[in-house]
Amino acid sequence: MTDLWAVARKRLLGIPLPDYGMVGRWFGHMGRGRFQHDRIAASPAVPGERVIGWTAHYVIGIAFAAVLLAVCGIDWISHPTIAPALALGIATVAAPFLLMQPGMGAGIAASRTPRPAAARVQSLVTHSVFGLGLYASGVAASYLR
Repeated sequence: MTDLWAVARKRLLGIPLPDYGMVGRWFGHMGRGRFQHDRIAASPAVPGERVIGWTAHYVIGIAFAAVLLAVCGIDWISHPTIAPALALGIATVAAPFLLMQPGMGAGIAASRTPRPAAARVQSLVTHSVFGLGLYASGVAASYLR
């Protein structure tokens, strides 16, 4: 659902699509012992960084979904409710604010970007959409059972 949101955001608001190649570059450099960058775009490219980034994007999303099931129990799939899914989605914004953005050179909660408040709102909305996607997935799964 977050990928659909990214496309809609681009069409409606003109906000560029996320560049998961930069995420892949960050992860690729981690394998070489470098976790912090002044500006990830200025760091040397890593072979396969787009594939690494897209893979990380989905693996992390699946891991967060597993957290929802670990907290709420597997029965949540049979009777999904929006509150825990949305709460988890919003809570996951801590990962980019405290790990990804600082590691890629954007500072804590995008504090080193040209428009930190706008970046924070975009992250919060995107992670809320992720939470709604978790709920929608639960609803869809409950109908398939």
